[in-house]
Amino acid sequence: MNSENIIKELNFKAIRSSGAGGQHVNKTSSKIELTFDLENSESLNDNEKEILKNKLSSKLTKDNSLILFCEETRSQHRNKEIAIKRFLELIKTNLIRPKKRRKTKPSKASVKKGIENNKRTSLKKILRKKPKLD
Repeated sequence: MNSENIIKELNFKAIRSSGAGGQHVNKTSSKIELTFDLENSESLNDNEKEILKNKLSSKLTKDNSLILFCEETRSQHRNKEIAIKRFLELIKTNLIRPKKRRKTKPSKASVKKGIENNKRTSLKKILRKKPKLD
């Protein structure tokens, strides 16, 4: 995955933001909408696209586009930087494959210790019982 090529494929749209800013908020478009077309991306290979489709299925639109919004600051440029940073982090974390789990056996010492512990508990409970009068 080449992050520089992916950034070139991103589309940005500036929208009027809600929230603090007074009358200024009605005049400027500081909210950023970042869209990434996963289906037609040239910087990701087919294997990476499939992994991202599966992992990000809840965040993708019907045409396999990823949309992120950022309206944290009153600066359009800062919001754009934050959106790019979030996007790259999202892609990187979802492309990481978890390590395959290897089955392990308990050691002989731990098995022996467990058996001894069970015997000790069993003896303790046997000694609690009332004696039989036969």
